[in-house]
Amino acid sequence: VTSPYGNNLHMKENGTHGQFAFTTHEAGNYLACFWVDGHNPKATDVSVNLDWRTGVAAKDWESVARKEKIEGVELELRKLEGAVEAIHENLLYLKNREAEMRTVSETTNTRVAMFSIMSLAVCITASSMQLLYLKRYFQKKKLI
Repeated sequence: VTSPYGNNLHMKENGTHGQFAFTTHEAGNYLACFWVDGHNPKATDVSVNLDWRTGVAAKDWESVARKEKIEGVELELRKLEGAVEAIHENLLYLKNREAEMRTVSETTNTRVAMFSIMSLAVCITASSMQLLYLKRYFQKKKLI
């Protein structure tokens, strides 16, 4: 498993099964690579099952319960508290994204309005110039 900045978080060769966990504060895309050695003729079927957890779901609640000597309802309340904090953080993130998107939308709306006004001004100017040109042309030909 490689972090977005190229740091190796986990590497295991010749593994047939296992589990591991890591905690990081780097945001971005993490890369998990799996490969089958082509020199092993017995390996005909290969299956990979991933359970990739993030946030509250990734926390090891059993170790928290042992460490803080809590159980039952109090442990469930801790889990719920973690879930509420995760939801709150997600809502704040969505609120910030919505504000950014609103700003982008308003800026785009202003630009489109200015483009429309400029386009209308160009059309009116071109029409006026055509009218003046045609009026002069017909006056010169003595049709008006």
